[in-house]
Amino acid sequence: MHIRTIIRIVGILVALFSVTMLAPALVAYIYRDGAGLDFFSAFVICLCLGLALWFPNRTHNKELRSKEGFLIVVLFWTVLGSVGAIPFILSAELDMTVAAAFFESFSGLTTTGATVISGLDTLPKAILFYRQMLQWLGGMGIIVLAVAILPILGIGGMQLFRAEIPGPVKDNKVAPRIAETAKTLWYIYLVLTICCALLLWLAGMNMFDAICHSFSTIAIGGFSNYDASVGHFNSPTINLIIVIFLLIAGVNFSLHFAAFASRGLKLSVYRFDPEVKVFIGIQVVLTLICMSALLTHQVYSSPWQALDQSLFQSVSIATTAGFSTTGFAEWPLFLPILLMIASFIGGCAGSTGGGIKVVRIMLLNLQGMRELKRLIHPRAVYRIKLGNKALADKVVEAVWGFFAAYALVFVICMLALLATGMEELTAFTAVVATLNNLGPGLGDVAANFGTTSDVAKWIMILAMLFGRLEIFTLLVLFTPAFWRS
Repeated sequence: MHIRTIIRIVGILVALFSVTMLAPALVAYIYRDGAGLDFFSAFVICLCLGLALWFPNRTHNKELRSKEGFLIVVLFWTVLGSVGAIPFILSAELDMTVAAAFFESFSGLTTTGATVISGLDTLPKAILFYRQMLQWLGGMGIIVLAVAILPILGIGGMQLFRAEIPGPVKDNKVAPRIAETAKTLWYIYLVLTICCALLLWLAGMNMFDAICHSFSTIAIGGFSNYDASVGHFNSPTINLIIVIFLLIAGVNFSLHFAAFASRGLKLSVYRFDPEVKVFIGIQVVLTLICMSALLTHQVYSSPWQALDQSLFQSVSIATTAGFSTTGFAEWPLFLPILLMIASFIGGCAGSTGGGIKVVRIMLLNLQGMRELKRLIHPRAVYRIKLGNKALADKVVEAVWGFFAAYALVFVICMLALLATGMEELTAFTAVVATLNNLGPGLGDVAANFGTTSDVAKWIMILAMLFGRLEIFTLLVLFTPAFWRS
């Protein structure tokens, strides 16, 4: 294990991250909100920490193996989430405990969107911008951005890329070289962000809100500048724009690359992808169920209002964004529970969404159907196909292993929260919200997570990391075999 090489790389990445602190400092200067010194101080602290990690190890330059790539990914998210809490700790405006500051930082970076802050409407613009920026940086993964420059530093990037990109199949690169892959993905990510911001601005948001909400929309994060979230704007047009971009961000980004790889837009790439079909189908079914139930219970008198709210909340929760336009916790109880269960599915593999991922659910379903057929025809040989491609049994086995690990982590986290004295519904939905990187829960965490104990916050931070790193990336570090040379 090349420990000093790992420390060197983490130091470089922390130093690079420190530069992002200057963006909210600039916002503070523009709006004269008094928070600039906090972010400049955080920049200096992060830069010094990064240099302290890099300088003693600057000559150590070894090629990474896969296991070291996993370790760097986990260390980076842990360290970055920790240093990301510095501005929250320094802010006199927020007056947060250490646990609350870490919770907010990790929630932003992992694109969970759960918050411990109330009174967002009156916070300094710099703090609001910083929260949204954390989500935007975490959306595709800062490490995917970083591997674009790692070859310049003498470090191969494929190990980091495979550890970071979500989904069951990670060996297919969309470009011949990993650096080109990372750059291309981020170009697409940036273009989508700009388009979303412009449309939100044209729909009635001011430019600051449009930029901030585009950050959290493309990242499928869910942070907002207002306690009422997107409901603050009370605009069906804004709701529809956010829904469209959540669906786009919930699709595998390698499909976006393929769609724009040649001249013109190849929509057939999306039309013939089985995962996209199921993903869109899930959103349609959830919307129809919610709309029918809301009209039946006369929650809304107008069918158009019911459609607007049903579409927005279904897509927002099912893609694990967690935006809200209404107190959906006050809907007939089975609807919030249904939507939170849908968040276990999440977005497509290779998207910025959380959850188990649509393709894994598809494979679990196909495997279940195969076992039923084997009961009827024990000697028959059935191959599992995704589209027209037959999958190796090791892929299906990996999905079952992932599902088992996901369920185990969920149960352990929920039991741990119950042990802190948390009420049952609150504990269940709190784990759903954090492990699936969703954001809002029910019960005592319907509005925010500020009332939870510090111990509960640390447990939920761990759940966020498990969800963001797709269980195995973090879980593998707890196996003795990983640490053997």
